[in-house]
Amino acid sequence: MTAELVRGQNHPISQVRLEIRASAGTPVVAVATTGDEQGTVRGAEWVAHPGTPTLPGLEVSRQAAADHRLAVDLGALSEAVHRVSVLLALPAPGTGGPVRFGAVAAPFVAVTGLDGTEIASYTITGLDAESAVVALELYRRQGAWKVRAVGQGYAGGLAELLADQGLPQAHQLARGVDDAIAQGLARSVPAPPRPADADRSRQTAASTPGADQAGPVPQGTPGPVPPQPPMSPYPYPSPPAGGPQQPASPYGPQVAPTGAATPPVSPYDPQITPTAGPPAQPASPYGHPHGTSSPGVPVQPAFPHGSPGSPAPAAPQPGSPQGPEPVAPSAVTGSAGSATGGPIDYSHPRRRQSSTPPPPPAPRQPAPPVAGDATGWTMDERLYNQVWGMFEDLARATAAYRSAVDFADSRMEKELDQVLSDPRSRIGGQGEAAREAARAKHAQLVDQARAALDRDLAQLTAEAQVIEPALPPSYARWDNPVWHAYRVPMEIPMALRLGDLHLPEATDLRIPMLVRLPLERGLWIDSGADGSLDGSFADSHDVRRLAMETAVAHAARLLAVYPAGEFTVHVIDPAGSGAQALVPLVQSGALARPPGIGAAGVADVLARLTERVDLVQMAVRGGVADALPPGLDTAEQLLIVNDFPHGFDDRAVNQLRYLADEGPAVGVHLMMIADREEAAGYGPLLDPLWRSLMRLTPVPDDHLADPWVGHAWTYEPALVPPGSQVLQQVLAAVAQARTKRT
Repeated sequence: MTAELVRGQNHPISQVRLEIRASAGTPVVAVATTGDEQGTVRGAEWVAHPGTPTLPGLEVSRQAAADHRLAVDLGALSEAVHRVSVLLALPAPGTGGPVRFGAVAAPFVAVTGLDGTEIASYTITGLDAESAVVALELYRRQGAWKVRAVGQGYAGGLAELLADQGLPQAHQLARGVDDAIAQGLARSVPAPPRPADADRSRQTAASTPGADQAGPVPQGTPGPVPPQPPMSPYPYPSPPAGGPQQPASPYGPQVAPTGAATPPVSPYDPQITPTAGPPAQPASPYGHPHGTSSPGVPVQPAFPHGSPGSPAPAAPQPGSPQGPEPVAPSAVTGSAGSATGGPIDYSHPRRRQSSTPPPPPAPRQPAPPVAGDATGWTMDERLYNQVWGMFEDLARATAAYRSAVDFADSRMEKELDQVLSDPRSRIGGQGEAAREAARAKHAQLVDQARAALDRDLAQLTAEAQVIEPALPPSYARWDNPVWHAYRVPMEIPMALRLGDLHLPEATDLRIPMLVRLPLERGLWIDSGADGSLDGSFADSHDVRRLAMETAVAHAARLLAVYPAGEFTVHVIDPAGSGAQALVPLVQSGALARPPGIGAAGVADVLARLTERVDLVQMAVRGGVADALPPGLDTAEQLLIVNDFPHGFDDRAVNQLRYLADEGPAVGVHLMMIADREEAAGYGPLLDPLWRSLMRLTPVPDDHLADPWVGHAWTYEPALVPPGSQVLQQVLAAVAQARTKRT
């Protein structure tokens, strides 16, 4: 069954050798780019275009055409190729054609097998001023290939499109494509005839009867046979008086030579059809010419085409290996095709067709998921890229489902409006039948979209079940068994897990939320959240307590994933309201100093960290980074600020803003537990502070958006399971390693 894709939707591919068909209402240029695991086109040698139409496993047309057929062999592609993008572009302005896709019919692309069976199709709608578009892409995930409908247009043409894919010489290559198209524009293939014209059989050109010819004589018709010239018993005839005659090529019809060799014709170029008349009869292999031995008695060779009892084949076509024989004009005009006007049999005379076609190959099941099945130098990097690939796949699959549901809703509304617009159909059985038909079609479309989404969700769920147990401590949840065998690492990991993300369509599928290390932005844990989505935390005091516990869990994870002595945590708790939550950090000795309490404690901590930022900045700008004071702590610094803005004067607020802006560049990071509404008295003074921090919530909340389609993802913090002692064990190991180091 063909999958009719919408923008952003993907579909698995079970075949290796494919054909991509593209059609538009006007001649367009077909280009295919190959990209690495990031989708980047590394150079011009990664692009198949009319000037260079073939790449390993890929071939495109040499000219602009209304219809294109691109050949793809996924098994022949280079191992470095992870993505194949099919591009369509209008010829350069000045060729007389349209300059934007909005002026032509919507382009249509389909991925088919070699037998012509459609696997997936996509109609590119919504184009206006664009003159180039990424129609679709084939991409590799876990060793299996998928096709995704893209439909991304570019008003800047092919050059802008190629530049967006990372090609350095995009404009030079686009000019080269335009030059190649301009050279072959005179032979561009026009739009194909309508299907109504497709059943017209080719008529054989009959020669005009001469004075000694009585006209065509159908085969099997009694009557006198006109005289024929003598014929050679050899496979090829003697040269006629007009010059040497060339035997027909065994590879297809060719144009008769005119003194120069005819170059081979590309399979994408318009084929030149011979106009010299119908195919000639070959000479008999037994020495008898294909004429008559006596008037009115035709001579037939004994089994010229095989064993006795084999069916008589059709006349050989131009290009047959048997070669042409000159025959009388009456024999030419007396062929069955021209006499009856029926279709001509183009089957090979010695090739027997099987009575039953072979069964189609069984669809290949997707490869089982494997942890770390992504690109990267280390296992951590491969797992990181794999998690982000799952994040992107889930976002795009959900976008395709929502788009399909929206289409079904709009279609049903349109059909119902059409029914209600006619007063005669508003009541009675006719109107009710139309409503039921519209609802049934809506349910069918939604069910199809949900089935496609469920298929993708099943694959992603299986992948998540394999990946989760294989994650290192920096990527793992607190309930992962990897924490029971925790050892202080020797190097900084690539990323850190801050929680989980999920969408309403797949609440059971959780994607780890990973952020790169070192932190590029501070963290703001919003203690003023209006309760959780499920209503489990509605009291403000519970939310504040949970916000502080979330901050402690994040700080403990940062301490655990850094090598011993390379990460330091400071705490400011002016009113002491977070003392209970801070017990694991204080008792384990993981803190560098006791928490700062009261106005004096706040001023002391902020002054020391501000001075550190100033010293490191001056050393870096002066090029003497190794000339820092000997007592200065060069480790990464994290400042936890609780219950902001209580206990902070104007000077302390300015110091916080300074640390938020300048601190991350020199290794000083903020983690604030605050309610923005309580700090509203400062007005717009604190707006830059909030914007510089990444907002997290202590309860599930849908405030994060992905960078691809902008879904609202529900974030859940990474908390320690109730009653678990894993946090205390990890912090004790960190403190012990720090003691041994000093």
